[in-house]
Amino acid sequence: MIILGLILLLIGVLVGVPLLTTVGGVLIVAGAVLWILGASGRKIAGRKHFF
Repeated sequence: MIILGLILLLIGVLVGVPLLTTVGGVLIVAGAVLWILGASGRKIAGRKHFF
């Protein structure tokens, strides 16, 4: 999710589409939060790991 967000963010900045930039930023933040919670050993939505 973080990689997809980064790709969308870069495309949005290079092409000048603010919607892609916003979606990319949201995906990066959501992916980082899930990654941090998963690394701390906390279960998220009943699952210990998201693959």
